[in-house]
Amino acid sequence: MSPPRLALSGITKAYGSVVASNDVSLTILPGEIHGLLGENGAGKSTLMKVIYGSVRPDKGEVRWNGQPVSIASPRAARALGVSMVFQHFSLFESLTVAENVLLGLPTDMTLPKVNARLKTLATEYGIELDPNRPLHSLSVGERQRVEIARALMTDPKLLILDEPTSVLTPQAVQRLFVTLRQLSSEGTSIVYISHKLDEVRALCSRCTVLRGGRVTGTDIDPTKHDNAGLARLMVGEEPQALTRTPNKTAQEKPAALEVRGLSLASADPYGTTLKEIALSVHPGEIVGIAGVSGNGQQELVAALSGEDPRTNGETVKLFGKAIGGVSPHVRRMQGMRVVPEERLGRGAVPPLALAKNTLLTRGECLGRFGLIRNKDLVENTTGLISRFRVKADGPGAAARSLSGGNLQKFIVGRELEAKPMVMIASQPTWGVDVGAAAQIRAGLLALRDAGCAVLVISEELEELFELSDRLFVIAGGKLSPSLPIEDATVAQVGVWMSGAWPGAAEVAHG
Repeated sequence: MSPPRLALSGITKAYGSVVASNDVSLTILPGEIHGLLGENGAGKSTLMKVIYGSVRPDKGEVRWNGQPVSIASPRAARALGVSMVFQHFSLFESLTVAENVLLGLPTDMTLPKVNARLKTLATEYGIELDPNRPLHSLSVGERQRVEIARALMTDPKLLILDEPTSVLTPQAVQRLFVTLRQLSSEGTSIVYISHKLDEVRALCSRCTVLRGGRVTGTDIDPTKHDNAGLARLMVGEEPQALTRTPNKTAQEKPAALEVRGLSLASADPYGTTLKEIALSVHPGEIVGIAGVSGNGQQELVAALSGEDPRTNGETVKLFGKAIGGVSPHVRRMQGMRVVPEERLGRGAVPPLALAKNTLLTRGECLGRFGLIRNKDLVENTTGLISRFRVKADGPGAAARSLSGGNLQKFIVGRELEAKPMVMIASQPTWGVDVGAAAQIRAGLLALRDAGCAVLVISEELEELFELSDRLFVIAGGKLSPSLPIEDATVAQVGVWMSGAWPGAAEVAHG
């Protein structure tokens, strides 16, 4: 028999007093699609960074095709045949898409070859990208597409995918699965990290479970477990059950948030122009917006939140009052809260402590003349960390020290507990584990049941179907007609993501 493609033994890595990987062993066979499961902060990303050479373990051995190796850098990993799509991207803001892709490829590749291959990837896998577009102009989802494209272009022997499908339509996910199964049949080994347990059960032949930096389950056949069973293995308990009671009278109330005829040219030459956007969100309902990343979601949130001050006249109203040109701070004072899709840089300031990040949008701990009541601030943030199960080294921990999922829990919790009257949540559960996702979704439902008007913009169709009373689809800066959730299907919404809803000419998406 062939030796394992990759074998880890006794891998240990600590950051100060925090042991991220504790005596972890893992075996990946040639041609295997192996699932790696665990809640946020379980140590998955650290372990993958060890394999990819971006983190050196304190102890343990790595074997590649049966031979011990020391993977000193990502370049060394790529030379072996390891390619990785990170959840947190390793991209350069000042370069174009094609230039970013080229940096991760062999030296015989050229920009014209990269451009041609990117066009092929768009056709084969639905990963559409403009090679000449600057990276800084891309949404979070589009940046993930760049990472996926770069990984697929390296002809890897071991491909590591960390939450790869959050930016794809259901149809594109199925195309990607066909590609991954084909790569597997040709001998490529794949490590698949995902909180979408349906995907893990459909794709993976074996799973390993991490909890608290340790292996708590090996050689698990995911097809022999339902989602609840896999969730128990990951977090030790079943996720919180969600119940959404239809609110038949919500739309009889005056709209809390109303948008009429919002057309707004993108401030970025590579962004998406909004075209005649019309929607309303009433107290006591959740309105969902589905769509592939880069179709105007960022621009819409910026216009509604006040980050883009160019809205004018009567196009956006909050409780019947026009708020065009009103600042985000004033909108917060009037009851609007926003969870942006970008955690670091918009949702939180990376080097600031969590306590200071609480102050970005919450003023309960400010005294007269804006003086900070530090004791109250620490207690407030400590409670927030506890209630939302944020794994962090206390309220003094820097935002950038948290895993992506834990920082997301902190940001969402901060806004949920502000008792908003209008909540706009963009990608609220991006990168969080099943338990945390259930907690966040339950929090949004609780807001709705308390009379808050909630707008959820998400690329997770399962999430939108669980939460929404009504659903829109955004494509090419245009918004589809409103669709009652009981009349919607995943297949129908997937088609609408291309702009092909009734009465609309098909539009190309971002």
